[in-house]
Amino acid sequence: MPTRRAVLTGVATAAAVALARPALTATPLAAGDGEITVVSDGHMNLPLGSVFPGMSAEDRTALLAESDMSTTDYKPDCNVTLLRAGDRLALFDAGAGPNFLPTTGELLARLEDAGVDPAEVTDLIFTHAHPDHLWGVLDDFDDLAFPEATPRMARAEWDFWRADDTLATMPEDRKSFVVGARNRMAALEDRIALFAPGQEVFPGVEAIDTAGHTPGHVAFMIHGGDRPVLVAGDALTNAVSFLRPALHSGSDQDRERAAQTRLRLLDRMAAERARLIAYHLPYPGMGTVERKGEAYHFVPAA
Repeated sequence: MPTRRAVLTGVATAAAVALARPALTATPLAAGDGEITVVSDGHMNLPLGSVFPGMSAEDRTALLAESDMSTTDYKPDCNVTLLRAGDRLALFDAGAGPNFLPTTGELLARLEDAGVDPAEVTDLIFTHAHPDHLWGVLDDFDDLAFPEATPRMARAEWDFWRADDTLATMPEDRKSFVVGARNRMAALEDRIALFAPGQEVFPGVEAIDTAGHTPGHVAFMIHGGDRPVLVAGDALTNAVSFLRPALHSGSDQDRERAAQTRLRLLDRMAAERARLIAYHLPYPGMGTVERKGEAYHFVPAA
């Protein structure tokens, strides 16, 4: 007798095939001794006022136009990076899962499009614990979506979301972030591997301190090959991050520290000629950083 889960999974699979959804899977990119693929978890739909708080509508429109961004809406993509090296497969962030926004939570379907079984993932490496990066560790049935993976998170990030005073001090519109993070962390607690910036979290992958967006946010530099590749998470989120890196962003918890992080990170990337994958740049979020006068410019990959 098939289980309820098997029946519902079969129905969902059949529906997905019937809809013939397009595959959002970037062409693989060589990185060190491994190969990178970027898949989509969908996109977010955010009010423009929340992105650049305290700015007049006139100034915001001018800034967005200068940055070649839409002046009417903000729908950042969600780009999830996979790194396959030998017999290991790392997934950088887990997407939003089924309970965040109706336009996110596509990761498992996109992995299927790419021919990747979630049980293949050996390492689940987090940049930070916001909903669109963490909540996808649980599926529709509240089971682990990547059952064989070792989850890895910076100790500062893990400790922050679980601290006694975090819920009380979090702004009202983000308290659900804390509740949701703790729920997912409880499911990971027995297997979590904590690390500090500067450590190697996967063969050839260096964790870099990029705190500011959240207290323990990290990015990851994949070394080897002709050029390193930076998986930036939310340290760089849109064109304004490059053109006006010192400008405070409404999505950052510590806005001044996040601005300092952007400046430091962009300087390093330009100096090292590193390639970039950013979670919220237009899909697939891959490209390079170039200096542009006193600022920088993102050059999408061909």
